[in-house]
Amino acid sequence: MQDLTGQVAWITGAGTGIGAAGAVALADAGCPVVLSGRRSGPLEAVAEQIRSAGGTADVVPLDVADADAVSAAVAGIVDRHEGIDIAVLSAGINVTERNWPVISTDAWDQIIDIDLNGAFYCCHAVLPVMRARGGGLIINISSMAAKRISALTGPAYQAAKHAMNAMTASLAVEERNNGIRATAICPGEVATPILDARPVPVSDEDRARILQSEDLGLLIRFVAQMPAHVTLDEILITPTHDRFAVT
Repeated sequence: MQDLTGQVAWITGAGTGIGAAGAVALADAGCPVVLSGRRSGPLEAVAEQIRSAGGTADVVPLDVADADAVSAAVAGIVDRHEGIDIAVLSAGINVTERNWPVISTDAWDQIIDIDLNGAFYCCHAVLPVMRARGGGLIINISSMAAKRISALTGPAYQAAKHAMNAMTASLAVEERNNGIRATAICPGEVATPILDARPVPVSDEDRARILQSEDLGLLIRFVAQMPAHVTLDEILITPTHDRFAVT
């Protein structure tokens, strides 16, 4: 396994859920981490958790749907840390009125802008930095919605995550000879705040039986610790308990 000590990790969507768990796990492995998201309060809370455990964390508030802001954020991180070795792109949303009879064009645009365009803007901005360093790792947090068509997540989220997987695969093909690895992690149900937008609420009992953010944090660290000559192209991870399985 690769020693991550000193490798600079940038995490989007880092204030809660998978992004926060990934940031904590990478900091525990010795990475200085940079936390981005739209709300400063949750980012600062995660940063303080990391610092209290002896890690290094900076906060860079960011709306990933703003391409110019993404470019400026990456430039600022490079100025402070002299590079970015690992990018975990976890920013994502869904809406309650998500299915065909009720989804609005504004909701479609919002989901695509954050879940897909935001990930592209981040990849596009960080790639020159990684090329200049002779390598790097991009982890896109996708979803099992990219692998299974279901009414559960709605058309916009499904379209965004299918496209994210294709984008990640294209990135890996074109950049691997530059030493850049790209992985799409596709989780099933995870107990994160995105569940709060579900049209049908998820009970506390069910939340306890599905994947937890910390499970994804451990997986993110595992991917990052793979040797530089190893690329994990796509990873599917699902809860053992499937709420929708027919038994």
